[in-house]
Amino acid sequence: MNLLSAAAKVSSMTMLSRITGLLRETLIARSFGASEWTDAFNVAFRLPNLLRRLFAEGAFSQAFVPILGEVSGRGDKKQTRALIDAIATLLFWALLLTVAIGMIGAPILVLLIASGLKNGAAYDVSIVMTRIMFPYIGLISLVSLSAGILNTYQRFAIPAFTPVLLNLALIASALLLAPYLEQPIYALSVGVLLGGILQLVIQIPPLARLGLLPKIALLPQKIKHAFQNEDASKVLKLMLPAVFAVSVAQISLIINTNIASHLQVGSVSWLSYADRLMEFPTALLGVALGTVLLPSLSKANANQDTEHAGELLIWGLRLTFLLALPCALALFLFGEPIAAVLYHYGQFKALDVLMTRNALAAYGIGLTGLILIKILAPGFYSRQNIRTPVKIALIVLLLTQIANLALVPLLGHAGLALSIGLGACLNAGLLWVGLRKQGILPKVSGWGKYFLQISAGLTPLAGIFYFAAHQHNWILLQENSIFRIGLLIIWLTAGAIVYFSTLWLVGLRWQNFLRHAK
Repeated sequence: MNLLSAAAKVSSMTMLSRITGLLRETLIARSFGASEWTDAFNVAFRLPNLLRRLFAEGAFSQAFVPILGEVSGRGDKKQTRALIDAIATLLFWALLLTVAIGMIGAPILVLLIASGLKNGAAYDVSIVMTRIMFPYIGLISLVSLSAGILNTYQRFAIPAFTPVLLNLALIASALLLAPYLEQPIYALSVGVLLGGILQLVIQIPPLARLGLLPKIALLPQKIKHAFQNEDASKVLKLMLPAVFAVSVAQISLIINTNIASHLQVGSVSWLSYADRLMEFPTALLGVALGTVLLPSLSKANANQDTEHAGELLIWGLRLTFLLALPCALALFLFGEPIAAVLYHYGQFKALDVLMTRNALAAYGIGLTGLILIKILAPGFYSRQNIRTPVKIALIVLLLTQIANLALVPLLGHAGLALSIGLGACLNAGLLWVGLRKQGILPKVSGWGKYFLQISAGLTPLAGIFYFAAHQHNWILLQENSIFRIGLLIIWLTAGAIVYFSTLWLVGLRWQNFLRHAK
């Protein structure tokens, strides 16, 4: 398997997801602006999203994929099948209980995550939307189970495409359902639920073709057998520290959301809109590379091929620096044009553009760190070592909240974004040191030359972004939105051409990044 080709395939599907996600956010911004109602939706959506990351994309995938890779590598299809069925059964019943508790306890959950809403109408709206959307956690967690299976068998396209369906469901709900509701914002919560159903349904055909469609046990005796499965027990044991590791990040997110709910009205939404743009490169690079690397690293470590595992990590790191640093520069220097072109319509005002730009600039400082975590953490997870990332996450959580005390009074909502970014850089640095100390990340020469080459490309790129951001009044250009979009495309294209041309002139070639997994 060509890793660059596989990563490009995942990245292209992820790009489609992010493009539709940006269309979704643009539509929401145009229809609802940055108001108490969008704050309410973002708070309500954060609850199932938090649990999705906890149960599904975070702890579950980190524990499940390495064990599934180890079991499938033995060539025993019956044992592989038994593991999948056992995990599907345990996950289904755990999620059913979680969804029921979440729907009943929605008022308490909303109060915990955004106490600043408790005295307004947005609080009641958040509770209703939380109850509508909470089943999404069950649906998307089963989607993640399916994605873990497909990724282990190097079927990357469908899992990477799946988020597109959520975006399309939200867009359709906002356009077709919202006008007919007394409270139009409720349409978005219906769209989330519909998106979860579609995401699960699309996984069924590829799993059936592999003969690995999970079977969920409904009878008590068979559920008991699922608990007794030895490989499933290994997954559960790994999930305990993994849940803690992921929950540390989510605790930080809850605290930040709560702080934002006490700031100026719109702060939660400004951060959400900026977060959506920040997640574009994070997903295209970090998630795509992490998705491809984890199964390959798990296989290399299962075969005790530490040399190949180290080579894979170095490959991922070099590619990350090459592509993440110019993206970070774009968020830091070119945030206003990007926010204006994507969001500045309808109810989204000039103030909202400037506030979103401030959050984007803060996120830009930590973007590379956020992406590096996606590359470095699999180095531990693939070796079934989750305790080290947990310890690092705890240190980062503490320091991030200390940073909030200093930065939020000075910078408002942008201070929250900056503390997240600085914490991510610290997290990535500690992961790097940990991998080096354990001999997982090999010492290689040439890093100094490599960073000089990248710096040669970043220097003219920074000049282009700074000039373009100040050359035009991007907010006043709202009157000619087509021209504004064209300008954005021209400047971004010019920046890309200059960056990659400079890299070519200083000796960097794409052939250097071609690598095959064993």
